[in-house]
Amino acid sequence: MEQPGQYPDPSHTVAHISDPHLLAGGALQYGHVDTEARLTAALARLQRLSPAPQALVFTGDLADKAEPKAYLRLRELVEPAAEALGAQVVWVMGNHDERAAYASGLFDADPGTDPEAPQDRVHDVAGLRIISLDTTVPGWHHGELTGDQLGWLADVLATPAEHGTVLALHHPPIPVPMMRIAEIIELRDQGPLAEVITGSDVRAVIGGHFHFTSYSTFAGVPVSVASATCYTSELSPDDRLLSAVDAHQAFTMLHVYADRVVHSVVPVHDAPEISGYGMDMAAPFEALSVQERFEMVSRKDSPLYLND
Repeated sequence: MEQPGQYPDPSHTVAHISDPHLLAGGALQYGHVDTEARLTAALARLQRLSPAPQALVFTGDLADKAEPKAYLRLRELVEPAAEALGAQVVWVMGNHDERAAYASGLFDADPGTDPEAPQDRVHDVAGLRIISLDTTVPGWHHGELTGDQLGWLADVLATPAEHGTVLALHHPPIPVPMMRIAEIIELRDQGPLAEVITGSDVRAVIGGHFHFTSYSTFAGVPVSVASATCYTSELSPDDRLLSAVDAHQAFTMLHVYADRVVHSVVPVHDAPEISGYGMDMAAPFEALSVQERFEMVSRKDSPLYLND
């Protein structure tokens, strides 16, 4: 079918998933949330998307208690799904993760490796550079970046990537007006990171941590925060200081174009359909001319809307 709109296809498609908080042995989070089932539902939804993502980026809190068996189960769930999609997997450290278990469980790292070393990595996805930046602080829930990390990041960004860079971190550098208490555990001292990003080829910053979808800018770069696949934050709690709910789970899709990145929220759970058309409509629709398609979809008196 000819291109239906004025924009070309995106050059890259990336799935941004966050905060699965997987637990070993199928344990329930807070005695209620089946984190494995929620992640499995998200992975199933990804298989239905077109175009398929070229990368699955998980922005932290991969294992709720940093259990080695939880990281193993995470790989058992994610890697076959990624292979079916033909997608790379990009892991990012979160405050619930522990560096030694993370490195050993997800990268088969030598247990003798410095357990306190930041888990910063660079991935190339068909010319789109995705940097996994470790903002965690061992023993704490807030985020920080060391001078060495910022120097490393500046060195990486000194050479532009063919299609630019997506910076993935757990603690997003944005205000949190919907949940002010979360500011206590935000990314601290964000100025030096802004200095490194300014003027670079970073096209998007993506993060998690807050368990709800949010958007902002940082150093002139769009920031996208994905919700969680485990539980989410209730943003209009009823007489509660802080409230977590087993609802509204979602992930975010990034579609990369030459001059922009489009972010779209995809709910994890299916919902009842109230209107729609089956795939039996696809072939007749494609057989129409561009003008006929335009009139069928855009005209208010089109037969397409007779049952509205």
